[in-house]
Formats: sequence, C-alpha cells, structure tokens
Amino acid sequence: MAMKRRKLSNPLALAVMTTLWQRPMHPYEIAQTLRRQGKDTSTKINYGSLYTVVQNLEKHGFVEVTDVERQGNRPERTIYGITEAGREEMTEWLSDLMAVPAREYPIFETALSLMGVLPPDEVARLLAERLNSLEVQAASARGGLEKLYETLPRIFLVESEYQLHMVEAQAEWVRGFLKELREGTLPGVKEWRSFHETGEIPPEFQDLEERPFEQ
Repeated sequence: MAMKRRKLSNPLALAVMTTLWQRPMHPYEIAQTLRRQGKDTSTKINYGSLYTVVQNLEKHGFVEVTDVERQGNRPERTIYGITEAGREEMTEWLSDLMAVPAREYPIFETALSLMGVLPPDEVARLLAERLNSLEVQAASARGGLEKLYETLPRIFLVESEYQLHMVEAQAEWVRGFLKELREGTLPGVKEWRSFHETGEIPPEFQDLEERPFEQ
C-alpha cells in the first residue's frame, strides 16, 4: 500500500492541525503548546517557519481565521481554527503515517553506505564512540521515562518509548557489528583492510559496480 501524496508534506503542518484540533489558537500559542506537550522531541519543529506553515494551511483551506484579538496597544493576534477539510486531511494523513511504512533515509545509513573510504580500524574506533553515546542516551532516556511514568499515563509517552527502543536497537546492532569488525569475522573486511594498506582494489571488489543491486 503506497502512501498518498499530500498537498502539504511538512510534518509540522500535521502537528499544527492536531494542536488546533484541541482548540483555536494564535501561532505563538501553537508553538508554546507544541513545546509544552513535548512534540518537539518527536517532530522537527522550526518555530521560525511556523507562521509560514499556518499560512500554507490556510491557503489550502485546512485552517481558517476564527478571531482577531486586540489588547490595548499590543499588536493584533490572529486566532486560527481547524476547518472540516483540515480535520479530514489530519485524520487521513495521520492514518497513513500510522499504517503505511515509509522509506526514510537516516543519516547514519548514509554514513554506513560510504564507510569503505575509511580504514576498518578507524571505523571501529568511530563506532565504539557512537556506541558509547548511544548507551548514555538510552540510560538517560530510560531514567527520564521512569520518572514520567510516575506522573503521566503511558498513552502520553508512547513516542518516547519508541525513541528509546530505536536507540537501544541501534546500540545492539552497532555492538554486534563492532564485534565482527574487531574480531575480523566480517565478510570482506580482509579485502577492505588490504585496499587501505596497498591502495589496490581487491579482485573481489572490482566488478561490484557492474553488478545490479536489487532493492
């Protein structure tokens, strides 16, 4: 099942709509609410572009101006609310994201795909450094979650649980790969090392560019 192409693709637009689903707000209040509810830990939020996102949502009919506040000498504050079309878009978009696995391109995958330009021992050193950071990050997140469980229902913490699980899963993979690298049991590591020692491409690697890679 393919994910539907949407008029707006910035996840911040979805976050704005779900915030306005709670009640009408002005953009600054939307930003405060997103921060207070911890959405900035699960969505890349550029608060400087939030006004532009709101304007784009209005342009497509997903939000509308519901009021303009005037308080003394303060600048006017435009209040936005979600429209019926916005509710429908929000529901469909969120449902797609929940049900359809999307191909993402994490920067770590990019680094792994290009790591051959570095010597194996250097890669091992760098991965050991990464593993240490991941373990610290996981321990901190685990401790923070335990604290939050004391005051918040778990339903409000599922994204934090998922983030912790992903960090732990990455740490487990790095730990196993690092072990193979250090022990020399990783297939191809001898040729990889030989290339960096001699500057000559091993015969086993020479025809890789001509081999089709299946996706």
